[in-house]
Amino acid sequence: MCGLLGFLTSNGTSDDAVAQVDAAMHCLRHRGPDEHGTWHDDDIVLGFNRLSIIDIEHSHQPLRWGPPSNPDRYALTFNGEIYNYLELRAELTEKHGAQFHTEGDSEAIVAALHHWGPTAVTRLRGMFAFAIWDTETRELFLARDPFGIKPLFLASGPNGTAFGSEKKSLLELAPLIGIGTDLDPRAIEHYTVLQYVPEPESLHKDIQRLESGSYAHVRPGDTPEVTRYFQPKFRVRPFVKGTEAARYREIADALEDSVAKHMRADVTVGSFLSGGIDSTAIAALAMRHNPKLITFTTGFEREGYSEVDVAAESAAAIGARHIVKVVSPEEFANAIPEIVWYLDDPVADPALVPLYFVAKEARKHVKVVLSGEGADELFGGYTIYREPLSLKPFERLSPGLRRTAARLSDKMPEGRRGKSLLNRGSMTLEERYYGNARSFNDAQLRRVLRDFRPEWTHTDVTAPIYARSEGWDPVTRMQHLDLYTWLRGDILVKADKMTMANSLELRVPFLDPEVFAVAEQIPLEQKITKDTTKYALRQALEGIVPGHVLHRAKLGFPVPLRHWLRGPELFDWAHQQIDESQTDHLLDKAAIKSMLDEHRAGTTDASRRLWTLLVFMIWHGIFVEKRIVPNIQEPEYELAP
Repeated sequence: MCGLLGFLTSNGTSDDAVAQVDAAMHCLRHRGPDEHGTWHDDDIVLGFNRLSIIDIEHSHQPLRWGPPSNPDRYALTFNGEIYNYLELRAELTEKHGAQFHTEGDSEAIVAALHHWGPTAVTRLRGMFAFAIWDTETRELFLARDPFGIKPLFLASGPNGTAFGSEKKSLLELAPLIGIGTDLDPRAIEHYTVLQYVPEPESLHKDIQRLESGSYAHVRPGDTPEVTRYFQPKFRVRPFVKGTEAARYREIADALEDSVAKHMRADVTVGSFLSGGIDSTAIAALAMRHNPKLITFTTGFEREGYSEVDVAAESAAAIGARHIVKVVSPEEFANAIPEIVWYLDDPVADPALVPLYFVAKEARKHVKVVLSGEGADELFGGYTIYREPLSLKPFERLSPGLRRTAARLSDKMPEGRRGKSLLNRGSMTLEERYYGNARSFNDAQLRRVLRDFRPEWTHTDVTAPIYARSEGWDPVTRMQHLDLYTWLRGDILVKADKMTMANSLELRVPFLDPEVFAVAEQIPLEQKITKDTTKYALRQALEGIVPGHVLHRAKLGFPVPLRHWLRGPELFDWAHQQIDESQTDHLLDKAAIKSMLDEHRAGTTDASRRLWTLLVFMIWHGIFVEKRIVPNIQEPEYELAP
């Protein structure tokens, strides 16, 4: 696990380039406080900050490996973990005579690429973003894991291509690369609609992300050639009567195997525990491999916005030691600038704040935690996935009747029963669903965004994805869309950034290729019913998850944002952020203040829209105005007994 940064030059390396890369590594020191260094040759500079998890004594980076004829042929920088590295090493040794000089997973990546070529990435079970430089072919190979658990930013200019785990490090190198730091107005509009910046965009025009499930080849002086290697297909295999128990066992076995492999580490592994079925399942299975497992949860001192009691009951039921962090409104507000600095691009999901605090607490005790991200996308867990059931009668309507339903909805007053149903039923799935976050509609966005462009809508992002799922059932199409949007744009960004902010490694056993291979075969009726979500998963976890959790509704780490923005906790704070922000050329601040006042009066719930804009203004204050300077501490950790 580390933070990586590199620069492939167009005109040869220089002492100045090496020094600039080395200095920019400080921006990602939190990702790897245990070790730091750089390596370079005539064309490339590689830098790393390492958080040592496996083979602590020997697996240093940049790692050199090669065949006996050229033992230093490759140089690797690698952020992540490969959980099947022992099996890969054994196969590479037996079939190809590969020789290894460490006990870690890094050499397995390089050896696999050497012997199997780019398709080696499909054999890796894990989370990863890595760069391999071939000193013979003078070619750089970059890759990210299938689901996008680990980030990798790219920037190409006349002087070369830079790549790194943190965008802020590439901003430091902008003059070296020969790129500008202008903002992308289209990406800003996408952010305001979706609450995150969709891949491959970033809010800076000249910096992009290598997409999840993709790899790239780069030669000196050329731009990256990107190839997608992972295409989730959802090959449904119907349940045959009498085989249900066997299919549920397949799910449980795949998850148990994944958790076992995710427990591989030379350090203590803990687990987040929110009180829901996903994190409880992971913790319960982890207990089988570590009876001294520590679980962590967080909450707020407000009724209905905490699962602390349920999580504690779950921890007691599985026999885990349990630690709780309660977050106050003052802590919440004070931490926002620091959190936004770690994010690189804004993410307007308030749940990332309690995640930051529970990660901070966990890092006092462990270096690695397991978590339940990905279960909803793979097994059909979001409540909104049940929407197609309620809208099924509308599917038989002609386009003309759908337009009539839309007109009827428009004429109905706000709050009238049936208005929302008519409105949603009048739209196709492609028009209606663009992920779990729906912050602004066009009318609301036109009110606050000065450069609003109706053509820069969510369909920019979703249309190509929907085209790949033509003919699938609507729930599976929603899951497929979320894998490419909400999961990698929000869920995994906040998981990676908030844990790595505290030099804590987060592992997500649900997002494993073998678990996905089982989950993608589940038919619609085993995912969503009129009474529940994740039906097959719940059946599979009978006897693993305590009964009080098994059929409980999802809550997660909720935040009382709606209440705080109306009261003394955050109203004055929000007003101050708007006043001080220098985003007048982008946002109508008077309209935003009016929205805040309307929210305080209780005439509307504008909390998510307000939060989306407030996070952007703080981000702009840090990365554009340089007005806000977060207090980023140097990482120093000593684990508690």
